[in-house]
Amino acid sequence: MRRRAFVMLLGSAEMIGAPVAIAEERTWRLGWLSPYVSPTAGQPSADLDTFKAALAELGYVEGRSCVIEARFADTDNSRLPALAKELVASGFDIIVTIGTPTVAAAKSASATIPIVMAGSATPVELGFVASLHHPGGNVTGVTHSPGPEFAGKGLELLKEVAPNISRVAILWDSSGLHEGPSLDAQLAVAAKLGLTLLPHDVKDVRDADDLAAVFSAVEKEGADSLFVFLNFVNGKYGDKITNFASETRLPAMYQDTWFTDVGGLILSLHELAQPAPQGGRVCRQDHQGRQAGGPACRAAYDIPARGQPESCEGARPHCSAIDPDPRR
Repeated sequence: MRRRAFVMLLGSAEMIGAPVAIAEERTWRLGWLSPYVSPTAGQPSADLDTFKAALAELGYVEGRSCVIEARFADTDNSRLPALAKELVASGFDIIVTIGTPTVAAAKSASATIPIVMAGSATPVELGFVASLHHPGGNVTGVTHSPGPEFAGKGLELLKEVAPNISRVAILWDSSGLHEGPSLDAQLAVAAKLGLTLLPHDVKDVRDADDLAAVFSAVEKEGADSLFVFLNFVNGKYGDKITNFASETRLPAMYQDTWFTDVGGLILSLHELAQPAPQGGRVCRQDHQGRQAGGPACRAAYDIPARGQPESCEGARPHCSAIDPDPRR
């Protein structure tokens, strides 16, 4: 959850960071769309609580200068379109989305309400934004995977770390909009590296027994390594996945600190570093009535260039945020 909280700060900590005078003129209404389980007193939403705390630090206190209304899909992505329509019908000033499926649902529900994506994948390929430099339209925010080729780069890094591997089990979610193209990119890389990929779809995993069946299939196929896509199913069972990799001694590549927080060892995607003020400019412009697509989207890979990458060449397993400001 630490990474999720960090992304919240990055993508939307200064969501309404306009001058205080603006806040005094009206109460901003913010919609929150999440695929996660609905919070309870015993298990609150760490993301939402972090977001509220960050807003409060900027002088925007819930109930005074802003109202936040949240919708949770309880890890059932099929509920997201209806929840997004509810937020749009309620007339919110901005909708904050958590993850790729929520962006798609919100964008389908409205082409005018500014949408801030606090983490998404392949936003250009999926049509969320026109480009990373100039998003355009009503969507902007943070991407943790600027294109399918980054999944291929992760596979290369796994081979570099464990050069003797040959059969890689892939835990992916076919309902994830970006994971199909990313898996295709991995298949192309695998052919060059002499690797056999063994995809295992976790879309229908609903409990620990379902996951155990996936693990059993991985072992029966003789996998000697593991690549774990970043999605909400894998994240939900991150501790069980990392335990399985440890117990079976499979070198495993992960795409988020969800997994290293619970025992995973290798990341092809690392935490973003220090671009919160840029995220603030994105959201501040939204609240001044401009389109969401002013400043550039943020990317999570360290590319040796001062602009958004057109390929993943040069990416490193330990990386920080690049600065895609087109004025530089």
